[in-house]
Amino acid sequence: MGLFRQWFDRDKFKDIFRTHWEPFKKTFSRYQSARYDEAVQKMLGCGDPENGYAIYICSKCGGEQKKVPFSCKSCFCLSCAKVYTDQWAARIKAILFPGVAYRHTVLTIQDELRIYFYRNADLLSELMKAGVKCLEDTMGTVFRRSVRGGYIVVVQTNGRSGSYNPHLHIIMTSGGLAESSQGFDANQK
Repeated sequence: MGLFRQWFDRDKFKDIFRTHWEPFKKTFSRYQSARYDEAVQKMLGCGDPENGYAIYICSKCGGEQKKVPFSCKSCFCLSCAKVYTDQWAARIKAILFPGVAYRHTVLTIQDELRIYFYRNADLLSELMKAGVKCLEDTMGTVFRRSVRGGYIVVVQTNGRSGSYNPHLHIIMTSGGLAESSQGFDANQK
């Protein structure tokens, strides 16, 4: 994607929020909170010199100056989220065990059940626990004994279309520690 296209998409995203954020909150009252307002306002102000900037001056001639607006550093912002995501991925990569194979697994719930999670966000924590339990049970079936895997679980509440679709992204070990042995049982299937 070209640089122009990236900036065009970011501006369009901001325009959507400038135009529709207030009416959206009136329709969906759960978003009427300072937390959501703050995230949206930070994103809208990202890269605006009125919110602060740094001036860089050429050290050779002293004449050429470049004003660079500050970013918002919000994970909600299309510009800053990329940096945030890359930093998160680097932190996760640093804690993964070398030599262990990992798998990315996605678990979701039926359409008919989504309304319960929408109405009670505390259920998302239980969804994460149930997802790990499901994978533990599956590994137990594959290995024919109880195996404890390693998991990094992230809940995402929207799908690609932007609709409410709570689902889990799980980075899991391809195998695990069997309670009956000291070693790591690998599943490379």
